[in-house]
Amino acid sequence: MIPKDVSWCARLFQEHTEFRMQENSEIGVALLKGNVVQNSRSSSSGVSARVYKNGSWGFASYPETSDEAAADVVQAATENARFMARATGRSAPDLPPAVASHQWDFSTQKPRLDQQALVDFASTVDAFVAASYPALTSRRVALRCLDMIKSLVTSDGSVSFSFVPRTLISVSLSAETSSGPVDVFDVWGGLGQFEDVFASPEDLHEPLEQLHDHLMAKREAVYAQAGSARCVLAADLAGMLAHEAIGHTVEADFVMGGSVARDYLGAQVASPLINLIDYAHTAQGSPCPVPVFVDDEGVEAHDTVIIQDGVLKSYLHNRETALRFEVPPTGNARAFRFSDEPLIRMRNTAIVPGESSLGEMIAAIDDGYYLLRSGNGQADSTSEFMFGITIGYEIKGGKVGRAIRDTTISGVAFDLLKTVTMVSNTMVWSVGGMCGKKQSIPVSLGGPAVACTVTIGGR
Repeated sequence: MIPKDVSWCARLFQEHTEFRMQENSEIGVALLKGNVVQNSRSSSSGVSARVYKNGSWGFASYPETSDEAAADVVQAATENARFMARATGRSAPDLPPAVASHQWDFSTQKPRLDQQALVDFASTVDAFVAASYPALTSRRVALRCLDMIKSLVTSDGSVSFSFVPRTLISVSLSAETSSGPVDVFDVWGGLGQFEDVFASPEDLHEPLEQLHDHLMAKREAVYAQAGSARCVLAADLAGMLAHEAIGHTVEADFVMGGSVARDYLGAQVASPLINLIDYAHTAQGSPCPVPVFVDDEGVEAHDTVIIQDGVLKSYLHNRETALRFEVPPTGNARAFRFSDEPLIRMRNTAIVPGESSLGEMIAAIDDGYYLLRSGNGQADSTSEFMFGITIGYEIKGGKVGRAIRDTTISGVAFDLLKTVTMVSNTMVWSVGGMCGKKQSIPVSLGGPAVACTVTIGGR
């Protein structure tokens, strides 16, 4: 494992410098209808340095963690920055100062299981599914483990170490109907190494039963009625809306590129019931699924209030955009691999819970839909979105009715948020998110359910 302290590298710095040593370790196990189709374990590690001079950046990385590699990469990044500064001839002020020091280590204290034990665990889950639900036409069980370990030092004096693991188990179930196959999918797990996240295969029996119930309901599903409808979006969908359709529009690099949020700062963009926060590391008194205490530029990470009482309050910044907007940096600069430069990224983006119960929200709708899961989604810089719906139900007379077939919802997120009339009092995280902005990186999203008006697809 990489060292917790790389502060000795600071003596190599000649300009504003960020030095990072990082190791990512991944495990993958997958079974398709009882057959092992993946059984992998991999690790990548190395060093990188990023140097800032007169408004220009130089970056270099090397896939080794030796002292010699550290010295070489700092020298290369310094030369790159100086070359770019000469080539552009620009002059820019220094970046805003940032000094932070923190160590956070979420690795397990329990004895580690070997690869065969993980395969056996996944096989036991698969065997339970096969024995309990013999009518399935297909099933897939997948286990994913990712450990991200980073050690950072900057020329400002920031020093940090982080060990952030994530463990996920996903299950997809398929069945046949007279009109073709139907399927459902869900993922469980979150922050922690396998030994701390999953104690026993039996812990998954109840959520698997719920997933199978959704599949059986979809076998008798009906088409949604196309058009504008009152809906309750469960936390999974509300979180995707917060991340894809709102969060990206307020990343300062996208704002500078012309996103719709450029003109909305200080404006009423949502119902007064909506409060949207990009949490750094703690929410509702518990660690977030992707805790960040110090970002990869050495900035102490704080919660960023994006929307407060319906008003757009802030963008997400790195140090350079904070300088341009004349605001403090928000600690949102993150990199996935040692060879990646930090980009402005979300961390744990969620709407803050409100005061209504889910039952009250459903009872308030006479004719609409309760939408629970999304299989995919996309949004653009205007906040226009389209999400696929894989699990949903009719609401008739204030009660949940028949399941609906796979469909879509679409609209403009900032317009949708203005139609929100109720927000549930529960916080639920979707733990398996990977954001693909130039480089994939773990994120989490979620929050409460919201009652709103949205355009839904039909037959």
